[in-house]
Amino acid sequence: MAIPGNLLSATTEAVDPNTSGWTAKLNCTTLLGSGGRNGDGVLAVKSVAAGEMQARTVSSYAVVPGTVYQTFADTSGTVAERIGIRWLTAAGAEISVTWSLVTASASASWHRVSVAGAAPPTAARAQVLVSSTPAAGAVFHYWENVYLGLAWRTTGNLLTANAETSELDTSAWAVETNATISRTVPAVTWAVDAYQVGGHMLTLTAVANGNVSALGTERPVVAPGVEYAAYTYLSPPTSGITAWIELRFYDAGGTQLSASRAPLAAPATGYYRQRVSAVAPATAATCAIAVGMDSATTGQILRVDNTVVGTPVPTAHAGTILTYEATSFEQGVGGWSITSGAATVARSTPWGAYAVDGNYSLTITSATATTSTLRSARFPLTPGAGVNWRSELASQVTAGGWTATRGVRWYDAANNSISLDATTSATVPTSGWWLLTADVVAPANATQAAIEWTLTATSTSSVLRVDVASLWPVLPLAAVTSNTSTASVTLTLRELPVGYLLTVYRVGQDGARTLVRGASGLLNKTAISSDLMVIEDYEAPLGVPVTYTVEIYTAAGVLSATRSAGPVTIDAGDPNTAWLKDPGQPQRNMRVLVERAPDWSRPIQQSAYQVKGRRNAVVLSGLRGGLEGDLSVWTRSDDERAALHWLLDTGDVLLWQAAPGMGVADMYVNVGSVDEARVSGYAPELWRTWKLPLTQADMPTATGVGGSAGRTWQDVLSSFATGTDVLAAYETGEDLLLDQRRG
Repeated sequence: MAIPGNLLSATTEAVDPNTSGWTAKLNCTTLLGSGGRNGDGVLAVKSVAAGEMQARTVSSYAVVPGTVYQTFADTSGTVAERIGIRWLTAAGAEISVTWSLVTASASASWHRVSVAGAAPPTAARAQVLVSSTPAAGAVFHYWENVYLGLAWRTTGNLLTANAETSELDTSAWAVETNATISRTVPAVTWAVDAYQVGGHMLTLTAVANGNVSALGTERPVVAPGVEYAAYTYLSPPTSGITAWIELRFYDAGGTQLSASRAPLAAPATGYYRQRVSAVAPATAATCAIAVGMDSATTGQILRVDNTVVGTPVPTAHAGTILTYEATSFEQGVGGWSITSGAATVARSTPWGAYAVDGNYSLTITSATATTSTLRSARFPLTPGAGVNWRSELASQVTAGGWTATRGVRWYDAANNSISLDATTSATVPTSGWWLLTADVVAPANATQAAIEWTLTATSTSSVLRVDVASLWPVLPLAAVTSNTSTASVTLTLRELPVGYLLTVYRVGQDGARTLVRGASGLLNKTAISSDLMVIEDYEAPLGVPVTYTVEIYTAAGVLSATRSAGPVTIDAGDPNTAWLKDPGQPQRNMRVLVERAPDWSRPIQQSAYQVKGRRNAVVLSGLRGGLEGDLSVWTRSDDERAALHWLLDTGDVLLWQAAPGMGVADMYVNVGSVDEARVSGYAPELWRTWKLPLTQADMPTATGVGGSAGRTWQDVLSSFATGTDVLAAYETGEDLLLDQRRG
């Protein structure tokens, strides 16, 4: 699998199908090994004699001085190792090497090594170096899954790459209590595509017995009233130690306003992602992340990696009014309580034992076969009265049995209870996790709501787990709108099952079905990554109604559900105009004024043979080709002329669409050599006439609609110190959106 953003070639990255991207640098030979995870091939580095051996990439790669780059690899061997970035001048002379720390111990299992560094002022190119130091000759060390490129960080993280992973140094963290801070490289096996973790880890060491903590030095800006979520991997010294992550908010003067802590209930001493969330207080201006452990003894170590804070927080359903703390129970019971009855509530333990989202759930325990009421905290309704709302919880019975009525309790602005709307009592399913819902309409004066279940344990010592609680206004599962200015249709799909597969068809008046294009190509059994999906269809026909059919499949490919939306019609507008569209880059689409539609020809390959004694020749023909002809259009301004050049620059297959009744069906075309001419000899005349030679083409199937994949201004702010740096890195606004940097 290609690592996104890798400067290395696929062969050099995966060492498949050969080692041509690598060469020996010191005391070694290189061979092709097997047993890799990113393809079968691995780089086998064999020592010639005892002592350090090094291998490097054959090629060097262009870098920008002052920019931080990262390299990482997965490795396996009998001795510890390190990885480095070798900085070179434009002439190929070595300037310096940025080395990682040596791995803390050797491991024959695949484990990650990584390092980041800023390119020196005179650097023009860089290579990857891999190194280990065996005690004899003929010792093998193995490498694969190698990356060199910009420092990895999680999209949307408010923190910089160095604060997230500590691959550069420890400057993004400061000691708060009873600790020293350093970096170590434990030999940890991570998933082959877990690119944000591994390598250097922030390491807190207890100076004396007692609590230990470190505080991030970065203070990203936050918006009051907005909910933020954070997470990090924690590796405690023992399972009995309470390690934690804390999200803190500060006012404009730097005074701490609040702190929300999520303790890790570690099942062992591995690496566990612990989450925390909180809503920024009314006067909050910035936030910070703290990590630590309680009641440590001298010399005990806590390791930290992949620290992220940002928004939006994870949600089970778009529009839910519950906070993440009350949804997923990652830091406690999230405001849920037993308002009557003998049952008790607590967060499940340990980490990972019971969960649908994250790593914990809410545990309800009843020692007696009695009835209890479980209720969430109150949450403001947005929107409120008269709207249909759906409550949902995932439930799992792990002991005994339960019956439940599922409902929502409504409150007015004075916090007075108005009513409880609930289902009839029913048995809670007892095998695995089940999503249990209730649909209710908010009464006229309702401003707040709480999810409320009335639970009856059917036997003593009954235990119920619940997770991913949601309360959200129910909107259509599939809805369509047309946009005349872009000649497109927006299809909105809601409540999609994450992890399932999705196929979307556009259905014409004749019943013909055409796959609709998404970010990775045609949406044909495409994995669903979010319960909300907005699809912009720029290839829908003009002036005729179309509908959309959605098919949802299980991960195994079994049809699970279907939906439909429409009909919807795009206004064709002036019939003297036509649209030229780039299916993969719809920002380039434009409407043009047609001067003359093509006169079509259909070429064919033929060979004629005059047979002796026959009057008529024998003609051998191939399949007749598609339509070919010249489309003549006008541009009426310099802006239109520039836009048409921009559209044609890519050389991509285009879609030509004319209004109904013009005698031309929608057609995918390749555009040949273009002629642009003036319409008169008057120099300031803005109009131009264009001849566009068209050759009919098949619809591109692998082309995806280009986009930023969740990239926001926060990603820019986290990566660049000034606007000048942004201008230096990107040539155009489109390059900024797509993160396509100069060079």
